[in-house]
Amino acid sequence: MSDDNRLGAYLRARRELVRPDTVGLPTVGVRRVPGLRREEVALLAGVSADYYLRLEQGRDRNPSPAVLESIAQVLQLDEAGTTYLLSLVAPRVRRARRRRRAQVPPSLAQLLEVIGVPAVIEDRYLDVLASNPLARLLDPSMVVGENRIRSVFLDPAVQALHADWESVCDSLVASFRTSVGSDTDDPRFVELVGELSLASERFRKLWARHDVKALAGGSMLFDHPQVGSLRLHRQKFTLSDGSGLILGTFHAEPGSESAEKLALLGSLAPAEDERLNQR
Repeated sequence: MSDDNRLGAYLRARRELVRPDTVGLPTVGVRRVPGLRREEVALLAGVSADYYLRLEQGRDRNPSPAVLESIAQVLQLDEAGTTYLLSLVAPRVRRARRRRRAQVPPSLAQLLEVIGVPAVIEDRYLDVLASNPLARLLDPSMVVGENRIRSVFLDPAVQALHADWESVCDSLVASFRTSVGSDTDDPRFVELVGELSLASERFRKLWARHDVKALAGGSMLFDHPQVGSLRLHRQKFTLSDGSGLILGTFHAEPGSESAEKLALLGSLAPAEDERLNQR
């Protein structure tokens, strides 16, 4: 299957993850393929087996939204997954030159400095463009210039920080694929995915699943070397200026032990920033 056939690759990856019994199909006998067969997806979606085969092979790249939504139901895709599927056949403008690096508005950069919780701004490739001292003290992957997905997979210090590292990997890869969408011509994307695919077996396996995940909050458990275990709630917001930048914040439950530890970490932030400035 060619690298340019993103629709076919996504359909195949998701088809192989659906158990027959979850869609009402019998599981008796020997099945030579994981998940659903192509003809089973076609039957349940109400299209011909030959037509579905052409979709997976990239010989028909203009299916109607109704057909894709029917297939999405069979593949048990959620709203984010269905949106991503539809985006793979939407018209798009190919970019001949490297995308210009997004700029963080000065007012927003100043706001980060006075927010009382860890806060970071990243672009669609999870490159960190701005962060406040508390974020940098919480997680070294939030230092400006770092790439958060690269750090999580390749930096042992960041891996040790996340008590639920495997879950973090799952979520980060799915969010990354959603953020990039079908716009995979940018050299930054090619460079990053290529590096991670060569260096991390876990990334290769997760990337091959074609999971997507809508931008949303969640709970994260940190095992911090200075303050110990703390659970923080993560929130993500897309900036409304069309830049594609994402603001991420982390906060603890008020009155909790994690809130006390986060406050303690905050008291160390000025000294840590001074140390970094002296380098």
